[in-house]
Amino acid sequence: MKRALDNIDRHLDDPLDLDTVSAVAAFSKFHFHRQFTATFGLSVHRYVQLGRMKRASFRLAYRHDHSVTRIAMDAGYDAPDAFARAFRQRFGQSPSSFRKAPDWEPWLAAFGPLTNARSKIMHQPFDASDVTIREADAVPVAIMEHRGPPNEIGATIRRFIAWRKANGLPPRRSRTFNIFHSDPGDTDPRDYRMDLCAATEQVFDADEHGLVAGIIPGGRCAVLRIVGHTDDLESAALYLYRDWLPQSGEEARDFPLYCERIAFFPDVPEPEAIADLFLPLR
Repeated sequence: MKRALDNIDRHLDDPLDLDTVSAVAAFSKFHFHRQFTATFGLSVHRYVQLGRMKRASFRLAYRHDHSVTRIAMDAGYDAPDAFARAFRQRFGQSPSSFRKAPDWEPWLAAFGPLTNARSKIMHQPFDASDVTIREADAVPVAIMEHRGPPNEIGATIRRFIAWRKANGLPPRRSRTFNIFHSDPGDTDPRDYRMDLCAATEQVFDADEHGLVAGIIPGGRCAVLRIVGHTDDLESAALYLYRDWLPQSGEEARDFPLYCERIAFFPDVPEPEAIADLFLPLR
């Protein structure tokens, strides 16, 4: 089943019929569909649809160089009109409206079944061998702060991407970091804070986007690499704080947990996304 999900997520552009997916899972196609639905609570067809629609919605929100027609075709629709109807039915917005001003609350609700299916089998266990201690270099960065409910961070990401494009700092030229000032589990959503950062030595004044220059300090860090679905790093952070740190004999330094986004969806398939999570140490 894990092979089946991984194969679907890596090959959303390919035909993904029951014969193909059941062969990857080494199941008889006569039993695979029932087994898949019983395990994940949704059919193979529904899982594929949600995976393609998630990628399409990310491209609409963050990849304005991709036309709606191209996105519709990549999502498996023969015509933009059919894609628009399906998109509106699922998210309550047309693709063009979502591109201009995404409403993330119904988006999160729509992908609940997809998230639940993956969480049942895609959990990535960690152990001490996954953690390395290294001397991290200091990195000068441009910082855009997100303050407010975590489910509204999509709007901040859009502003951040627009600023990077306008200032010639796309991810292929400028490393991408997130600094986690708050734990969403015990922070009032109104006070939740996370920084979006682009590595740059440029000197600039704060503009209408509210960006400021800052620095991620160098020093010893425990580093945990996460490969796969990196949109939720809570389990990795929990492992570092609850399991690894008490057993390591190390002490955390006075700087927040942060991560470097090395490869991220939708530029790569979700199973190929990579993030390094840094816990600063004394």
